[in-house]
Amino acid sequence: MKGKTLLVLRHGKSDWGTGHEDFHRPLVERGHLGSQKMGAWIKRQKLVPDAVLSSPAERARATTAAACKAMGVPLSKVRWDERLYAAPVEDLLAALADCPKSAHRVMVVGHNPGLEELIDYLNEGQIEVPDDGKVLPTSALAQLEMIEDWTKLEPGCATLVSVTRPGQVPDDLAVDDESQGPVPDYFFTQSAVLPYRRIDGQLEIMVIASRKGTRWVIPKGVKEPELSLRDSAGKEALEEAGVRGRLDEEPIGHYDYKKWGGVCHVAVFPMEVSESVPEDEWEESHRERRWLEAGKARSMVDERALRKLIDKLARRVGKR
Repeated sequence: MKGKTLLVLRHGKSDWGTGHEDFHRPLVERGHLGSQKMGAWIKRQKLVPDAVLSSPAERARATTAAACKAMGVPLSKVRWDERLYAAPVEDLLAALADCPKSAHRVMVVGHNPGLEELIDYLNEGQIEVPDDGKVLPTSALAQLEMIEDWTKLEPGCATLVSVTRPGQVPDDLAVDDESQGPVPDYFFTQSAVLPYRRIDGQLEIMVIASRKGTRWVIPKGVKEPELSLRDSAGKEALEEAGVRGRLDEEPIGHYDYKKWGGVCHVAVFPMEVSESVPEDEWEESHRERRWLEAGKARSMVDERALRKLIDKLARRVGKR
């Protein structure tokens, strides 16, 4: 019998502040982007499913719609199954058992803790839990290889190939494909952090490797609509550089760069770093991060306007 592939996608980050009951809780913009990124990643990896099963809860429905659009899968292929909402393992297995026998690759979209329990069941407990305790955080995708058909899913019948988190997928992957349509306007408003510290009176700047590892940058990303520029910058610092600290209330300046057929405008906030999280707690630990003397950091970044902001920070910190 040919092996099967099961893709397990947890819904994107949802909005707890709407006052809606659980079933109708929507995604925040970050959840939409994460779901779109995972769909684009699935397409890039040539893992587009033959069948899609989804919980009908609003946050799962929106996740499925965003991922399917990125994969090029019509929503007519989706089976909205009430058994997948807040489902225990038994209900998840029953839903999978009803898959078309001809389906070689199936994606299920749902909720925790049921999805993590399903992965644990199929792997018969052979899962390493990350230090943050999250096997499947929001918008994360697990890929499992099966040796049984969908009606015979027994403990230990699958091997966990990978778990991919949205932070491991470049933001621009979700919008590189022309079939996705134009980039949303908010993508061009971005914020960044200029991380710094003082060691024996000497200013040091942190730079990080770009996603492809081809150049040196600072933590930067699209401003999430539900966050301020400053708060969005702090989130990028933690996710991309694994650092926390005191952010200035106002940006030290701005710079522009061209992307997606337009110009991105970036607000840069200095951050005096107080903590670097361990690599096993750092969401994008595939990057490299370096502390450098300010002049060296200045020479390593590409954007001329960003170099001027490093000089400006050096003058400001030197006066303290």
